[in-house]
Amino acid sequence: MENTRIIGDGLEVTRVGLGCMGFSHAYGAPTEKSEAVTMIRKAYDMGYNFFDTAECYTGTNADGSTSFNEELVGEALKDVRNKVVIATKFGVQHSPTGLLMDSRPETIRKAVEGSLSRLGIETIDLYYQHRIDPKVEPETVAELMKELIAEGKIRAWGISETTEEYLRRAHAVCPVAAIQNRYSMLAREHEKIFPVLEELSVTFVAFSPLGNGFLTGKYDATSTFDEGTDFRSHMPQYTEEGFKAAEELMKLLNRMAEEKQATSGQISLAWMLCKKPYIVPIPGSRKEERLKENLGAKDVVLTAEEIAGIDTLLDKMVLPVYGQNPARK
Repeated sequence: MENTRIIGDGLEVTRVGLGCMGFSHAYGAPTEKSEAVTMIRKAYDMGYNFFDTAECYTGTNADGSTSFNEELVGEALKDVRNKVVIATKFGVQHSPTGLLMDSRPETIRKAVEGSLSRLGIETIDLYYQHRIDPKVEPETVAELMKELIAEGKIRAWGISETTEEYLRRAHAVCPVAAIQNRYSMLAREHEKIFPVLEELSVTFVAFSPLGNGFLTGKYDATSTFDEGTDFRSHMPQYTEEGFKAAEELMKLLNRMAEEKQATSGQISLAWMLCKKPYIVPIPGSRKEERLKENLGAKDVVLTAEEIAGIDTLLDKMVLPVYGQNPARK
């Protein structure tokens, strides 16, 4: 079994990467800086070489200062820079009313310089458009990505939460190395783009591959999350309805985990790793034992028949839909 996968023209990454967002954004209060830096570095030491962050992953520290996720990643990996692949993103800012998309060339120019500075690096390995900006054509974004590659600011680029049309139009101007879309057993709508990725040789980097922690089996309907800082407090799977809908799935994952001497989370990651050779999940965690567990999924082998069996069950399930955000009961 291969230990790495290739993104674009030669970005060799571990089969499981680390999504670093949670250290400073969306999963409760930010981790204290020195602790976060230490944990990200421990991830490298245990075998990770692919680290994902973004310009807009920020949070407020206990002392009122801002936690910049890119700074944490840059500090943790500065002495192993040439041994890791760092991905970051542009084009999104958070506001009280939701996400603000801005992919104008002049905005991207400022964003790339800011990210390079916070990361403390000279070149970004993989630079994603974080969300599609409906006011800017894909060709305009792709043309600027071509310029940034030529200037040595970035090595490759990708698009997060893309559609097939947008991907094709952008790829025709400057080849897209990867897309980063939500993908897990709880969110399979992007499987329809698989044939396009195969046609264009584009990698699928899967964010929230564990359903925001749900598929680890570590939570139940009584679990609570801080409504002000933890996105899970508004996620549909973490409702009584969500737990009931996924009951049979969790039973299956637990049975398979026992058979494979693994965990349900590892089965969930292995399901996508063994399904397609171009999928790279980037689960996030702030706990050392969970980082080890997630990385260990690369050694869990599922047969085509086992994957098909899981998919058959998933096809019969009616799960809450992301975006509906029903109130917790």
